[in-house]
Amino acid sequence: MTIFVTGGAGFIGSAVIRYFIANTDYHIVNIDKLTYAANVDNLRSVEDSSRYRLIQADICNESLMNELFLKWTPAGVIHLAAESHVDRSIDGPRVFMDTNILGTYALLNAARNLCSRNSSHAARFRFLHVSTDEVYGSLGPEGYFTEQTSYAPNSPYSASKAASDMLVRAWHHTYGLPTVISNCSNNYGPCQFPEKLIPVVILNALHGKPLPIYGTGANIRDWLYVEDHARALYEIFCKGRLGETYNIGGNQERTNLDLVKSICRILDELLPDAATVPHEQLVTFVADRPGHDARYAIDASKIARELNWRPSVTLEEGLRKTVEWYLTHREWWQNVLDRGHRHDQRLGTGKHP
Repeated sequence: MTIFVTGGAGFIGSAVIRYFIANTDYHIVNIDKLTYAANVDNLRSVEDSSRYRLIQADICNESLMNELFLKWTPAGVIHLAAESHVDRSIDGPRVFMDTNILGTYALLNAARNLCSRNSSHAARFRFLHVSTDEVYGSLGPEGYFTEQTSYAPNSPYSASKAASDMLVRAWHHTYGLPTVISNCSNNYGPCQFPEKLIPVVILNALHGKPLPIYGTGANIRDWLYVEDHARALYEIFCKGRLGETYNIGGNQERTNLDLVKSICRILDELLPDAATVPHEQLVTFVADRPGHDARYAIDASKIARELNWRPSVTLEEGLRKTVEWYLTHREWWQNVLDRGHRHDQRLGTGKHP
């Protein structure tokens, strides 16, 4: 069977495609606009597979989405294509509204049109919408986000994702489209675009540049290794109950400052002769982001109970794997920098694409 993965050349999307090609018999059609955050190098290991196909397309193009759905008649969709960087959403929110809301609408309508033509196909079709814990807003020092937590988005990015979640819910309840939603905590790992917190810290440290941290660095995030996330999405896509939401978390809370210090200690160990050892001396505190949420923390008991999924990689293990990957894949990130991206920008979070 064929499934569509949107945004499959991005960080999480490429991890999902690599997982599906390695562990299933599905044929994967990757629909990606190939914007600044996409990187086809993430898919070198699968690009020659007879079960993989890349189509460069904009999900906001409603007529084209209808054409692709009718041509390929996919058995399902894993929808990851999104604008995801909070700082960019503050500076220029319009593209977030277009991609995250109107793009999701176009995909839902194309899926609905496909299913309405063939009831037997609709019976086995699935639409997995991949979202973020940021739709829930900000937590205090206690408690966790559950699937019943009310939405309270605080940035243009999270507001656009909250809107897309509601569209998916509406298409399920109004039209009977077989949908399921996931909300994940901060992702990290290999192939992450270097505008997100962890790769920014690693690359800045390698170049002896300041490691800028918002405010006092006290903001807390729950960190999820990207390969654990890909495995969770497989379980939800194949076995999740239709019309339901599943939270995916790493059970690994850290303040931003503690996270950066952990990366610095790993770099000190792996690069003892670097000019800036200890790397922690590069830490620099900068003015806080507008509307910066204090804490995110996921209660992932539902996916553990229903789908037997749990994170397998601790933050300490994952950070070491990630640092080692960036140290041994200089060509990957150098190609990104050569395309004009600066790695010393303000620090973002690590959701998707």
